[in-house]
Amino acid sequence: MENTDIRPVRTGDLAAVAALRWEWLVENAEEAAVGREDFLRHFTAWARDNAGTHRCTVLVRDDVVIGMAWLAVVQRVPTPRAPHRASGDLQCVYVVPGARDGGPGGRLVRAVLDEARELGLERVTVHSSERAIPAYARWGFRESPRLRHARVAGTRAV
Repeated sequence: MENTDIRPVRTGDLAAVAALRWEWLVENAEEAAVGREDFLRHFTAWARDNAGTHRCTVLVRDDVVIGMAWLAVVQRVPTPRAPHRASGDLQCVYVVPGARDGGPGGRLVRAVLDEARELGLERVTVHSSERAIPAYARWGFRESPRLRHARVAGTRAV
């Protein structure tokens, strides 16, 4: 993909990243709980407030943000063998439809996994749609017999 760069998000990119998250909702024909402008303001503030735990990597083409991937970093309970532990969760990998051919999503995933290695994370998980499972499998994600999850009453997966 010519004229593209993958880099950490910058404060000036946050409105564009918020718009990508909105586009994701529209593309998947989901119903919003708030209006677009309210969501964009909320998301931008949330991203700034959570920058220490939620790291965004963006795909930029000709100075326009066309893709994103997030790494949520969670500190884990220390053990005597490992007093400093953390794991990550790959979230919200999205590339605009017109730019999906040629592997840009994979480039974003690779960048996030490289960052996870640099941070020394023990593992990275992903909660994927059925459609994306083969793509994540190509990057080494596997089902784990040790991983379990429970839905909390009143919540829905997104």
